[in-house]
Amino acid sequence: MNIVRNEKMVARNAKIGSAITLVSLAVLGTGMYITFKRPDLFSLSIGALLLGFILSQVGILYTNRWGRKPRPDQVLDLALKGLDKNYTLYHYHTPVAHLLVGPAGIWSLIPKHQRGTITYAKNRWRQKGGGVIQSYLKFFAQEGIGRPDLEVASDIEVLNKYFKKHMPDVELPTIQSALVFFHPDVVLEADEAPTPTLLDKKLKDFIRKAAKEKTIKPEMVTLIQETLGG
Repeated sequence: MNIVRNEKMVARNAKIGSAITLVSLAVLGTGMYITFKRPDLFSLSIGALLLGFILSQVGILYTNRWGRKPRPDQVLDLALKGLDKNYTLYHYHTPVAHLLVGPAGIWSLIPKHQRGTITYAKNRWRQKGGGVIQSYLKFFAQEGIGRPDLEVASDIEVLNKYFKKHMPDVELPTIQSALVFFHPDVVLEADEAPTPTLLDKKLKDFIRKAAKEKTIKPEMVTLIQETLGG
């Protein structure tokens, strides 16, 4: 498998995450100092604490995606290791963060690091389990499950626009997406989800099965890869 990665973006965003985290600690420290030393400046201390908290959440977001190892892109590299050279995995190089192109078609891969039990039922995603510790992590140090369906729809829309612009006369295979959960403590109960939802350790077999069920011609794969470059 070929891997194309925007290393400059990875390094830059990792540095940004570290910088924002340091700034957030400084702002929070300032807010605490004002709270105890200058109680007459209560509104200022509240403003500093609020700003520090917001910055800390942004720093956590950047650190989770760009600074922590293994990063999401590295998890996908390992999960798909062993696919043949007809596949190319793009990280931060295309209109979406992670894109796999090969005999199985065009796949937007959306990695998720949430823990606990992830369920999909009655058109709703839920994350539960973990008790007080899990609630703390969700609030202070981990992204919630959010709306994966909106992420999938956004990725597919932006890819369709990209290919329509750069390959207007080519009839491409349907662009697909998969949610890939890689936290060691995650449990999935999402068989009814509209988008394939699976653990990272099952991703490679899933892609190989997809290629057997509906493969695309090598010429088409090459054309798409040449359009994407890298």
